[in-house]
Amino acid sequence: MSKFGPHLSRLQGPLAKSLLCGALLVTLSGCVELVVGSAVMGTVAASDRRTFGAQTEDKTIAVKGEIKLQNLVGDAGHVNVNSFNRRVLVSGEVRDQAMKDAVEREIRAIEGVVSVSNELEIAGPASYTSRSNDTLITTKVKASLVDMKDISANSFKVVTERGVVFLMGRVTQREGQISSDVARGVSGVQKVVKIFEYISEDEWKQYQPKPSSTATIPASTTQN
Repeated sequence: MSKFGPHLSRLQGPLAKSLLCGALLVTLSGCVELVVGSAVMGTVAASDRRTFGAQTEDKTIAVKGEIKLQNLVGDAGHVNVNSFNRRVLVSGEVRDQAMKDAVEREIRAIEGVVSVSNELEIAGPASYTSRSNDTLITTKVKASLVDMKDISANSFKVVTERGVVFLMGRVTQREGQISSDVARGVSGVQKVVKIFEYISEDEWKQYQPKPSSTATIPASTTQN
C-alpha cells in the first residue's frame, strides 16, 4: 500500500501522478515546475529576446559566479551576480578595492561572459531591512513595467541595491528611456542605472507578435 494512504493507491493515471507530485512538493522542488505548467514557462521563455541558449548560459554564469564568490568574499561582503545575454552585473558590498577588483576578475574568467558591469560598493554588508526594502522596490518596478502597454516587461531584468535600480535587457533606445522614467517614478528609488544591450527598431519589429490570419472560406454556390 502507498505510504500516502489507501485512497491514493486506488488512483491510477495522470490524476494519481498529479496528486503524488503535490504531496511531495515540500521535499521535491522540481515538482514546482510541473504544477506551474511547462506551457506557461515555455511562453515566458519564448517572449524573451534572448536565445534559449543564452537564457541557459545566463543561469549557468550566475550559479558559477555565486559559487566562486562564496570562497572569495565570504562574510566580508555581500555580492549578487546577475547575467543577461552573457552581460554580467555584479552588485552589493565588499570591504575594499582589492576585493572589488578580485570579484571582477573571477567573473570575467567564467566561460561565456561577454562583459562585466562592476557596481560593487566598498562598504559593510547591507542590513536585512535594506535588502527587504530593495526586494520590495524591485517588485514595484516590475509591476510598473507590466502596466506599460507600449513595452514588453519580459524584456527587462530589474535588480535593486540600496535603493539603486539597475535595468538590464535587450531593448530599443525608446524602450530604455520609457523603462528608466517608469523606475524613477517608483517610491523609494534613489537612482536608476541602465545596463542595456540596445537593439534597433527594425530588430524590435521582428520580436512583435504576428497578426493572426483568418482564412476566407468561399461561399458555396448552388446551381438551379
